[in-house]
Amino acid sequence: MTKRNTQQRRHLILTQVNELGEVGVDSLAEQFQTSEVTIRKDLTALEKSGLLLRRYGGAIALPKEIVSDEIDSKRKVAIAKAAAALIKDHNRIIIDSGRTTAAMIPELATKQGLVVMTNAIKVATRLLALENEPTLLMTGGTWDPHSESFQGQVAENVLCSYDFDQLFIGADGIDVARGTTTFNELVGLSQVMAKAAREVIVLVESEKIGRKIPNLELPWQTVTTLITDSGLAHDKRAAIEACGVKLICAKIIQ
Repeated sequence: MTKRNTQQRRHLILTQVNELGEVGVDSLAEQFQTSEVTIRKDLTALEKSGLLLRRYGGAIALPKEIVSDEIDSKRKVAIAKAAAALIKDHNRIIIDSGRTTAAMIPELATKQGLVVMTNAIKVATRLLALENEPTLLMTGGTWDPHSESFQGQVAENVLCSYDFDQLFIGADGIDVARGTTTFNELVGLSQVMAKAAREVIVLVESEKIGRKIPNLELPWQTVTTLITDSGLAHDKRAAIEACGVKLICAKIIQ
């Protein structure tokens, strides 16, 4: 196998993983008529270059926020402002881990008497820096380095002992027909969070809507509102609203 052929194959693998969201070693080996050992070497090399993430039996695409930070940051701010506008003084809210949800924190500076539960140290640190001093509750639990958050039975038990007005949660992807999806197989805590809140508000950039990711996190029947940016195509808007979900498309401020 020449070096040029190897480079071409790796380029095609990368294109495929970005289009599909994930790929399997066995299917790639069959597609390129090469050994699984060779494909594993390809995936390892692509991961070392920071172009994808290895997973058992294959690989997944990098989350979009890692790939295009500057564009997404404007989207995140627009989405965060729209989300914060839904919060009333003295609300009891849950903010899940994630970069889009963390972008909400500066927008909470004018809210009074908030009680905020989170499973993310980054969210907690930002909350503690606010001058209006919201009451901070942490779930505790088992630290998950992939999501940089606490997960597991302890965190779930803590959440079950409270009730909240709103949950603000992100997603790795949106299956327009089914609901929110995630690369993380630890979906238990997200589902407990959704049960503990009267309103479930999902924050996600428009580019993630329609991405194919296998793990269903929150089915549409548990979601109250989806907040995204104005880049969402009209056919996807109609499909989501047809599932009974309130849709807010925030305008991106350039």
